[in-house]
Amino acid sequence: MNTPLDVILDDYGKLLESVDGWFARSIARDGKNIACAKGCSECCRGLFDVTLLDAMYLRRGVEMLEPGLRRRAMDSAAGRLASLREAWPELEPPFILNMRPEEEWETLMPDDDETPCPLLGDDGFCMVYRFRPMTCRLHGIPLVDESGEIMHDEWCTLNYVSVDPLLRKDLRWGFKTCFKEELSIFRRLTFHLLGKELNELDTLIPLAVLVDLKSFDWKDWWLINARRIREAGFPETDRQAPEPGI
Repeated sequence: MNTPLDVILDDYGKLLESVDGWFARSIARDGKNIACAKGCSECCRGLFDVTLLDAMYLRRGVEMLEPGLRRRAMDSAAGRLASLREAWPELEPPFILNMRPEEEWETLMPDDDETPCPLLGDDGFCMVYRFRPMTCRLHGIPLVDESGEIMHDEWCTLNYVSVDPLLRKDLRWGFKTCFKEELSIFRRLTFHLLGKELNELDTLIPLAVLVDLKSFDWKDWWLINARRIREAGFPETDRQAPEPGI
């Protein structure tokens, strides 16, 4: 029987599938200008923040890896953690970045970092492709909402070498609706874990590999760290969990 957390993650999985559908349709319509394909790992390097929701969904994939691959990924992630602690010595499980203001995160994510993702296989394939984060699925082509609003105006330099993709109406999709649904699911997750709705909690892919996020004592962690997270600029919303017995 699925737990409430399983239901939340299943709902997120369905949203991610809709993102994959948009990307597949984009390739089908304009594949001659899009180099993205399985085995290309140009964007699977360096570090970038992902949401706690993405991290927990990613962990599903990590836990399904055969033991040898899982150990390899965890060893690689542990090496990354050691280097990250040189900049942030206080990094401890569950490795939430929001303990510090967002402008300080750049010290962990230099632009010239070409270190492969710990979940990238020798063959160039993601070992947990089905469970990869939202940002991995969106990368490569610009994000233009069906209304025409540009949500993200950058794209991989291997794509659209000679044409401007911002002018391609067939790439547009309901990104505003998608991101609204993503936030809704994220709030359900934090409400379930913490008894508070938050709009943001973030980590890094290698750090998500290292922690059993499902079994972590989130409520105790929140009691200890809530003030610090608020002071870093990440307040919770007004909704709170009911008192016991109510």
